[in-house]
Amino acid sequence: MGKFPTTSATATASATTGFKLVGYNNFVRANPRSDFFSVKRFHHVEFWCGDATNTSKRFSWGLGMPLVAKSDLSTGNSVHASYLLRAVNLQFLFTAPYSACISAPSSATIPSFSASTHHSFTSTHGLAVRAVGIEVQDAFSAFSMAVSRGAKPVSPPVVLGKNQAALAEVHLYGDVVLRLVSYSNSIETGPDCFLPGFEPVNHEMSYQELDYGIRRLDHAVGNVPELRPCVEYIKTFTGFHEFAEFTTEDVGTADSGLNSVVLANNDETVLLPLNEPVHGTKRKSQIQTYLEHNEGAGVQHLALVSEDIFRTLREMRKRSGVGGFEFMPSPPPTYYKNLKSRAGDVLTDEQIKECEELGILVDRDDQGTLLQIFTKPVGDRPTIFIEIIQRIGCMLKDEDGNVFQKGGCGGFGKGNFSELFKSIEEFEKMLEAKRVNEAAAA
Repeated sequence: MGKFPTTSATATASATTGFKLVGYNNFVRANPRSDFFSVKRFHHVEFWCGDATNTSKRFSWGLGMPLVAKSDLSTGNSVHASYLLRAVNLQFLFTAPYSACISAPSSATIPSFSASTHHSFTSTHGLAVRAVGIEVQDAFSAFSMAVSRGAKPVSPPVVLGKNQAALAEVHLYGDVVLRLVSYSNSIETGPDCFLPGFEPVNHEMSYQELDYGIRRLDHAVGNVPELRPCVEYIKTFTGFHEFAEFTTEDVGTADSGLNSVVLANNDETVLLPLNEPVHGTKRKSQIQTYLEHNEGAGVQHLALVSEDIFRTLREMRKRSGVGGFEFMPSPPPTYYKNLKSRAGDVLTDEQIKECEELGILVDRDDQGTLLQIFTKPVGDRPTIFIEIIQRIGCMLKDEDGNVFQKGGCGGFGKGNFSELFKSIEEFEKMLEAKRVNEAAAA
């Protein structure tokens, strides 16, 4: 399993090896279109858990994502139970193993699945993301190129079904893999397509009209002990370019901070932010807290795009206390009193009022505006959480005249980081206070 050192180098120390963060204000964004293989989009995210049935239902209810496909005993898979949730272009897969004594390895629909690895993974990390899946033009050539450029192979390319698709995996960070998925040109990759071996579910298993407005995955954020080796490793085998960066001076609080780099593919449809802790601050960095509870590097949060964040938040908050997700505390009223001067040209007075009622944060860059909110950790450990966002502006047309939104429009909430961090720090202080009180009582 992926272990981590008790201390990590900061950007200053990293500079001695040629890697140096310049900070938000000095970073110059450029897209060299340097990918080493064709990357289309995020394909899916797979969570490994102890109970795929109930975990998938909790996420379905909490996020408004219907269960659309399954691979389990009822479909002939005796190795693992996997359930797929989908909200338009967002796909979450939840997987748990069956007993080894009844497993027929050839029946697994995810050929890279290993029950022993799963047991070790969930024992170490709890509920966590195992795979970040991206759709590529050709999984075979992408895997070959990545490994030739230093990627650590995890699972070699395997043809799925009757040459309908291919799947391969390489190491990303910690115990997380980057899963490469491609489809044969001879099959239709329509809305019902996922991977061969998965079967659609009927309305009796899932309410298909469940929809809170979430549409796709915007970015998947990883926490790592040290940025430099991780950034250089991913850039070396993918060719991804640096899309943005932040230092603790940009996004920290008086108590703690982090350094962050965002990597992106050519089309900037796959965004992979990476965070490292900063040491020597008043409080332990929240990133270090994550690394300790997760027992190593891993996916910190997933940012999900909503087409109407107000509708999404109203629906999600209705379910916070009945099987859904709770949210981080809202910022103080003074935050919203100043919001009109910062975003009054984009948001109406009614929308600003709704932002305050729902606890939505608002930030902007030189191109667009970002609306965002964060859940509390979604599992037992204070590790992975969900971000709901809506980006406003940056609409462009492609060569065919189709309108699309430029990747990362509105930034990543630099102006809101301190508010988020304060919320996380208050949450951590509450946990620490309980531990101290319990120790004193004992």
